[in-house]
Amino acid sequence: MLQSEDGKLSVKGSVTIHNVVALVERGIALFNRDDLIIDLAQVTEVDSSAVSMLLEWQREARRRNCRIRFANAPQNLKGLAQLYGVSGLISLA
Repeated sequence: MLQSEDGKLSVKGSVTIHNVVALVERGIALFNRDDLIIDLAQVTEVDSSAVSMLLEWQREARRRNCRIRFANAPQNLKGLAQLYGVSGLISLA
């Protein structure tokens, strides 16, 4: 589930292969600012597709000249990014 408010996009619940395509598309549709914070504090479950989602959002933001920042990433998501060797490509705070 995604919620957008005042330049912040909040991701809630699970981000897995079962729902990631819809989340990616909905998230991109909400890229309506030059500077966007994506809050991951309420993400409860992830798999490797969550890392792919963040990379896709980052690519799309770059294409649109939009700056995005990922905030409050859960430890399991940070661990997956590190495991797949992309933690240097995604700034997870």
